[in-house]
Amino acid sequence: MQDIPNGLTFSPIAFVRSPYARRIDAPHQSTVVAGTESGTLAEATIEFTESFPATAFRDLVGFERIWLVFVFHRSEGWKPEVRPPRGGGKRSVLATRSPHRPNAIGLSAVELVAVEENALRVRGMDLLDGTPILDVKPYVPYADAFPTSRAGWIDAIDAMQGNHSAPGPKRPRKK
Repeated sequence: MQDIPNGLTFSPIAFVRSPYARRIDAPHQSTVVAGTESGTLAEATIEFTESFPATAFRDLVGFERIWLVFVFHRSEGWKPEVRPPRGGGKRSVLATRSPHRPNAIGLSAVELVAVEENALRVRGMDLLDGTPILDVKPYVPYADAFPTSRAGWIDAIDAMQGNHSAPGPKRPRKK
């Protein structure tokens, strides 16, 4: 067991500039855009903080995809079980991609469109405008892709509803 210092803190290195202002507008996953207003993969910008050096991200040029490690900054706590949008009843929170997690940390793979002066232009965004970015890592296909892996309860949903079925964003509740 490793000691973790009390008061462990992180500082954002960047913030997302995204077309999604509200959770109900954003897709559940970056590549699942059915039901969104445009029906296409959204473009966004990852704007680095003023003090973050460009030398830290310049060599991302040539990578097609990147991982964004971020904070679910609008999360309002968590529960051990959640009801995922694809149905099937309650599931263990750690077996889902719920934004309401014990540590409100998320991971999203997006397409890297361009490396700019103080920013990254990306496509396939599922994050809300203003989301704090803690880290960026290159997507490395031979290490990051396991297309034949089993996906537990999601495989059962796919068998009933069709492969990779997923709902679009929720619509606002009527008042």
